[in-house]
Amino acid sequence: MPAESGFVSSDSASEEACDHKAITELKKEKSHLENMASAYSSIISHVGEDVNRQGLLKTPERAAKAMLFFTKGYDQQLDGEVLLVHELRSQAAGHLSGEKEFLVTDILNEAVFDEDHDEMVIVRDIEMFSLCEHHLVPFNGKVHIGYLPNKKVLGLSKLARIVEMFSRRLQVQERLTKQIATAMVQAVQPAGVAVVIEASHMCMVMRGVQKINATTSTSCMLGVFRDDPKTREEFLNLINKK
Repeated sequence: MPAESGFVSSDSASEEACDHKAITELKKEKSHLENMASAYSSIISHVGEDVNRQGLLKTPERAAKAMLFFTKGYDQQLDGEVLLVHELRSQAAGHLSGEKEFLVTDILNEAVFDEDHDEMVIVRDIEMFSLCEHHLVPFNGKVHIGYLPNKKVLGLSKLARIVEMFSRRLQVQERLTKQIATAMVQAVQPAGVAVVIEASHMCMVMRGVQKINATTSTSCMLGVFRDDPKTREEFLNLINKK
């Protein structure tokens, strides 16, 4: 039966609300970019450079875009709302192509599966890049994650997504380690989770003590990995096995 005149379906209303919210987010992002570029211009000027020099003309905008990418984890969440831009064009923020774009990423994307597997699952050597919140310089390294399933497993790529979400923020390694472990608990409620991070910090390499070979290791053990020394030892042996 044809829709009555003036009737708006719930799907259409929902899509319009989503589009409106997406436009708001894009405008906010554009405003952030402009403000950050202005701040970078000021920084460049205060270190004694000429911001109008040819090589630096677009540096403030490039640096602002890079910083937004380095901190994109603030726009991601484990399991929540995804904002969809549906055929919105340049009037919103001046840079949309008209294709569908996702602004806030639900990183689990329903990749939690019921599975009667009760043996350890380990993903090791996940590359990680982050920014130290104290000096805004990089630290990078590798993350090893293990968990003991409790009737649920997580798509393997999602472990790397969790690492990416929390590392793309201003961080300290200790907090990053715990956030990854806590996110795994939230995602699949396992019997236990173990996370180890080994990283090199540029704040120790480029400034301060300038020790180029120093590596920092942190761990977070939850559930059976904290309570059972044998389970913890098995995990540590497996991640160190070459």
